Amino acid sequence: MDDSRRYAAEFLGALLLVFFGVGSAVAARQEGGVVVVALAFGFIMLALVYTIGPLSGSHVNPAVTLGVLLSGKISPAGAVAYWIAQFLGATVAGFVLWGLTRWGAVVDQTGTLGTNGYGKHINLGGTMVLETVLTFLFVLVVLVVTSRVEHAGFAGLAIGLALAVVHLVGITLDGTSVNPARSFGPALFEGGTALRQLWVFIVFPLVGGALAAAVAPLLLSAGRRYRGEPEEPPGPSRPI
Repeated sequence: MDDSRRYAAEFLGALLLVFFGVGSAVAARQEGGVVVVALAFGFIMLALVYTIGPLSGSHVNPAVTLGVLLSGKISPAGAVAYWIAQFLGATVAGFVLWGLTRWGAVVDQTGTLGTNGYGKHINLGGTMVLETVLTFLFVLVVLVVTSRVEHAGFAGLAIGLALAVVHLVGITLDGTSVNPARSFGPALFEGGTALRQLWVFIVFPLVGGALAAAVAPLLLSAGRRYRGEPEEPPGPSRPI
């Protein structure tokens, strides 16, 4: 498959995830509340898995790509290209949302362009732990369900629900990142505190993704033993 199509899919996927997910917070947070925003993230992720998944695996998240890289299912060069595409897509989405609020087309109901942040409901240490744990759960689900071919048809549902769940937990605390690109795009145009705190929402989702990559093989090998299946022979993994 032409690699440029994979990178274009990741660019588009990250753009749509941020536009619809963060956009739901910007445009409907006060009326719809946490549930609406969480479901918006979950549903757009579910749709992307089935839409661009066959092309790129629908990572649309640098933490997921890191987990896949550490799992040996993507090359380092491919991972870097994915990260560039993801950050670019999120940046374009952040610019569009900023333009809509700046020019008065949409009232920003978050007051901060849907950026992530800590200090009001959670401190720095709590944010580090929260982002690590939430991202660990999400990336773990992605790595496990996409490795079980017998459940391939339901992978998108599991991934979308997992993203919705972590948002239900984290939105009122730090806005829920679990995705460095999602945090980067809006923060770049909001500036100020959001930009100063951005490092937390880049570093600790990546830590969570790395931990998920370490744990996922344990769950997969345990599942094979439980079903009485032989261990997979050594060799290159199937691309996600």
